[in-house]
Parts: sequence; C-alpha cells; structure tokens
Amino acid sequence: MDVILQQFFNFEIMAKSMPLVLKGLGMTLLICAVVIPLGALGGLAAALASVSGNRFLRRGAIAFVDLFRAIPPLVLLIFIYAGLPFAGMRISPFAAVTLGFFLNNSAYFAEIFRAGLLSVPKGQAEAARSTGLTRAQTLIWVTLPQAVRNVLPDLLSNMVEIVKLTSLASVVSLGEILHAAGLVRSLTYNASPLVLAAGIYLLLLWPLIRLISHFERRIAS
Repeated sequence: MDVILQQFFNFEIMAKSMPLVLKGLGMTLLICAVVIPLGALGGLAAALASVSGNRFLRRGAIAFVDLFRAIPPLVLLIFIYAGLPFAGMRISPFAAVTLGFFLNNSAYFAEIFRAGLLSVPKGQAEAARSTGLTRAQTLIWVTLPQAVRNVLPDLLSNMVEIVKLTSLASVVSLGEILHAAGLVRSLTYNASPLVLAAGIYLLLLWPLIRLISHFERRIAS
C-alpha cells in the first residue's frame, strides 16, 4: 500500500512538477480559446450550407461533415504535422493542432447546429419575414437564438470534448497538460505528475459538466 501511495500520490513530486504542469494548463486553455470559437464558426457555416436550397453547397457541406467526423482526430493531427511536410508544407505544432482540431470540431459543431436549425418551426421564419425582416435578419434575430437554445447542452458537451481532445496535442510535442506531466514522469520515474494532471482536468471540467446537467433539466422542464 505504501508503495502505491508513493508511486501515485507523492506530494513532494507533485509540488515540484506544479509550475510545469500549470504552464501546460495555460497552453491547454490557449488551444481551447482558439479552437472553440473557430470550430463553432466553421460548424455554423457548414450547418447553414447543409440546410440551404443550393444543392452544391448542401452536398459540399455534407461531404465535409462526413469526412472529418469519420477521420480519427489523432490520425488527422499526425497527418497534418508529419504528413504535410512531404508536400513541402511545414507548420508548427500549435498550428497543426489548431488546424486539425478546427476541422474535426467544425464537423461536430455543424451537426449540432443543423439539428438546432431544423428544430425551429418554419412558421417562425415565415412570421418574421411577414413583418418585414430580411432573410439575414430573420436568421440572426429569430432562427439562430431558438436553435442555439434548443441544442445548448449539446454545444456545451462538445466544448467539454474539445478540452479533453487537447491531450492529443502531446503527440506533436506541444506543451499542454499531459505533455508537461509526461515530461516530469519520465524524469522522476513516478506517476504522481499524471495524477496531478488528471486532477486538474477534473477541476476544469467538473463545473462544465454540472452546468450541462443544469441546462438539460431546464430545457426538459
């Protein structure tokens, strides 16, 4: 029992590794701050294209969503970082992570937004247009607010998945939480830094999970 505690809950090693792991937390938050807004915007654009009357836009959006939902994000990330250089395109680890996660999450955001848009009765848009609103104004002021409200728990759940997805950035040596904890583990031959990283993820994600449950109960009622 003492051996297990020493191997996984060595608080001295945790304390020494804290500055590096917190630096990794900063990188994780930076990735999220870039990828979540970009993914949401890309997903919204793809969702609007998928429900448009233009069949070329609709088919293109469907193909985009199907493609990047089907490709595992780890495979996509490695391809961008390690595969594109063979075509003469070298990008930094941060750019590779941003691009890979943007493509992956845009596809998932697109499906969520599409479900939200389809959940709004067509009569709402027709009534708004009859009052003199343009198509764009109807979308911004009538359709989108209702669509977002209807799928808000799913949007928040996808954001939680993005935070967890950032751990994949360690494969391209980007210094996020898991990569930082792994470096300390390799130097100390002790798993305590990984336990510390897991604890930070828990503290980071638990409030979001409770918030999702709250919204789910409100929408259900």
